[in-house]
Amino acid sequence: MTCRKKIFITLNDGTKFEVDKGITLEKLIDFTNYESKALIVAAKVNNLLRELNYEVVEDSHIEFIDLTTTDGQRIYKRSLSFVFIRAAMEILPDCRVSVEHSLSKGLYCEIHYERPINEEDVKKIEKRMKEIIDKNVAFKKETISKEEARKIFRKYKMEAKEKLLEYREKEFINIYSCGWLKDYFYGYMVPSTGYLKIFKLKYYMPGVIIQYPTIDEPNKIPEFVEQPKLAAIFKEAEKWGQILNIGYVANLNEKIQNNEYPELIRIAEALHEKKIAQIADMITERNKRVVLIAGPSSSGKTTFAQRLLIQLKVNGLNPVTLSTDDYFVNREDTPRDENGNYDFEALEAVDLKLFNEHLIRLIQGEEVEIPVFNFKIGKREYKGNVLKITKEQPIIIEGIHGLNEKLTKDIPCDKKFKIYISALTQLNIDDHNRIPTTDTRLIRRIVRDSKYRGHSALTTLKLWPSVRRGEERNIFPYQEEADVMFNSALVYELAVLKKYAEPLLKEISENEPEYSEVKRLLKFLSYFKSIDDEKYILQTSILKEFIGGSCFVE
Repeated sequence: MTCRKKIFITLNDGTKFEVDKGITLEKLIDFTNYESKALIVAAKVNNLLRELNYEVVEDSHIEFIDLTTTDGQRIYKRSLSFVFIRAAMEILPDCRVSVEHSLSKGLYCEIHYERPINEEDVKKIEKRMKEIIDKNVAFKKETISKEEARKIFRKYKMEAKEKLLEYREKEFINIYSCGWLKDYFYGYMVPSTGYLKIFKLKYYMPGVIIQYPTIDEPNKIPEFVEQPKLAAIFKEAEKWGQILNIGYVANLNEKIQNNEYPELIRIAEALHEKKIAQIADMITERNKRVVLIAGPSSSGKTTFAQRLLIQLKVNGLNPVTLSTDDYFVNREDTPRDENGNYDFEALEAVDLKLFNEHLIRLIQGEEVEIPVFNFKIGKREYKGNVLKITKEQPIIIEGIHGLNEKLTKDIPCDKKFKIYISALTQLNIDDHNRIPTTDTRLIRRIVRDSKYRGHSALTTLKLWPSVRRGEERNIFPYQEEADVMFNSALVYELAVLKKYAEPLLKEISENEPEYSEVKRLLKFLSYFKSIDDEKYILQTSILKEFIGGSCFVE
């Protein structure tokens, strides 16, 4: 029996090629003359994400991954971060770089040095990055023992990475090198620095923003837009992390291992309650009549709204709630998306004229019959639900369009108070591997959808890209319109969610297109020690909205 020297490749568009066994994905792009509107940085081989230097040795289905995809974005940003870290360490010897969070369509980082960095430092680092990129330095991956990794992390003073090794079950770890620098990253890299030609550094006191192409603009740097309110809430998250003495996953694992997590839970929940009380005081002092709450999926809006309502009652007010869902236009009048489907997330799906008319009449003390939307027949109905309010009764409105001025266009600005809520985690895996806020929200949603909506994890993963597109269109552009932002993340929550999410993710077959995302999330959750005892979590906690046991969820 002869060994096959050729294999068959099927691309995502159905075209087939016979190629040499062992061909790399990088060479396969050239061989197939595959054209892409954006830079290709990886590929899925039989639903598994692979780096471009991966050798294909069997008949395979291949989907190339470029910068218009979430996976492609992660790989590009991660690789660019590595070059940034190396360049910073060369320009400012003995500095420590921390990759913090997304900001203004870029990645905000801080450089901890013997003095504060300045704009001239940033220019030098950018120049050095360009030199490294022009040399097309290979990113090399090697598998080493935990002990060897420990020596590397000590050499470069990467304490958070060294601590995390104590909780790693596997005895070996993959380490990347970029020239002289070796480092660990959660995820894949491009083959070499030459792939990273599109980038820019912006000095953003006290740190730096790495700018890069986005999904919508994959071939250029998007225009920088200031987001001072979002930057401030990230600063608050950092302060909360300091209060809790937790900045990295290893710190959390240590507290769980030493049975110190009950106090951690109590303090984290108290920080939430204090912030909500402060927001209630602002609304009361400013005599706001309409309170609008908006935020992306699984940010905890329902629980937040209920807790805010309680704090307003503590202040002597008696709020009422109004749902924009009841003001949907009739089904036949609902706008359609680019695929011809009803677009229920579009602002025009709401009867804005009637909604504003009712709000004005309520504020003026008039009696209003509130409609109820019948989702089965797709029509608005009136069932005698009459509402009349006093000056001590602010109206709380929760919905995706709350920050969009068009939703309440007829209500004077001095009568409105807008709140943006999202789960902006203050926890990172280590200095160079951050936890994206979208991952926390996705894991929350997987757990909640399984418990309350009868959805499998696979269903949630399939819907997630559509959810994210809706957020990008209807929520994120209006973040800075908020009067105040509330961070709903809890530093301990992923250690609780882990035991719920892992079995749900493990049910998904490797034959599913979402399997590479399953593997990524399972690897991510593996960094956390689990909190099994939930008796310290309050019934009013935002986390209970997702795991069950909330006094606000029927």
